[in-house]
Amino acid sequence: MKRAKPSPQVPLFGAKPVAPTVHAPTEAPPPEPVHPQPERPTPAAGPLFPQVLPPPSPRRAGIQPVPPLPEYLALRETLPGGLRMGTSSWGFSGWQGLVWADKASDERLSREGLPAYAAHPLLRAVGLDRTHYRTMSAAELAALAAQVPADFRFLVKAHEDCTIARFPGHARYGSRRDQANALFLDPGYATDRVVGPAVEGLRGALGVLLFQFAPQPLRVLGGLGAFVDRLHAFLGALPPGPVYAVEVRTPELLGEVYADALHDLGVVPAISAWNGLPPVEEQARLLQIERAPMRVIRWMLQEGYAYEDAKDRYAPFDALVDPDPVTRAAIARLVAHHAGESIVILNNKAEGSAPRSVFALAEAVAHRMRAG
Repeated sequence: MKRAKPSPQVPLFGAKPVAPTVHAPTEAPPPEPVHPQPERPTPAAGPLFPQVLPPPSPRRAGIQPVPPLPEYLALRETLPGGLRMGTSSWGFSGWQGLVWADKASDERLSREGLPAYAAHPLLRAVGLDRTHYRTMSAAELAALAAQVPADFRFLVKAHEDCTIARFPGHARYGSRRDQANALFLDPGYATDRVVGPAVEGLRGALGVLLFQFAPQPLRVLGGLGAFVDRLHAFLGALPPGPVYAVEVRTPELLGEVYADALHDLGVVPAISAWNGLPPVEEQARLLQIERAPMRVIRWMLQEGYAYEDAKDRYAPFDALVDPDPVTRAAIARLVAHHAGESIVILNNKAEGSAPRSVFALAEAVAHRMRAG
């Protein structure tokens, strides 16, 4: 896709406009809802002379969804029309009985499970995490959009090369470990490899394009003022049209200077429930979310846990191991009476099972709406 050249903008935050460049591709709440789990009947002893039965009917092709529970169908009708909730990715075999009717591997679910996921009445959005680790073509994204209903939305995470100032020492970065990132906040790269394919491939299914900044020391980002100016120039140089959101996990950034830079461009300051960040309602205050065109909230991690520790504790992600009614009630308060659109994405590492967290949050939102 060939992008239109954005018109120059006069920055309001002290940075010169960034000229896009083209780069070669690079690599009190309600009680917890209890979802019934299917019971396994004990096989009865067979007769002495077994009856000869006809061959079984052929199995249905593809991943089959769990039949929708009547209470979830009724619950969906009570929720705000602009609220879309979903999970961070979808390929988890532990969700059998919650989302999938049958057993399947994580790999198969990742490839084939999206239509079954999108058939659930309470799962009206999904966080597309794979785009954070590698860019995807418009054709790949169009193939995903073709698998979901018209009112379904994707939250697309931008490729991490856009948002890492210096690559971490993790082995997956190879020769780039501990090196400065030349593509950091480069609007040309973001336009060509992130925005363009998402807009062309997902079309109306694109809900929001999220730039997530991992925890990074403020000095690595260049300091508060320099980072905010550069971020403002970067966002201002992106093509108009999509809803952009920014999520930062460096708590020192959360405040008026950062919030004003985003609101000046109509960019959504995303709220993240993440270890080390303020509670979600405090973030909402700091980020002045009442000024935003949409509410984007991601419940990612239980407070006090490292990501890998939570992953080990909660696998296979089929139960609420550490319910967090305080965060759940806070998110419900932020979206229950919001007149505009809201996208809320929940991770397995928030409470132990992302689908169960969605079900519980839906109950909490409905309870909040009934309470007024």
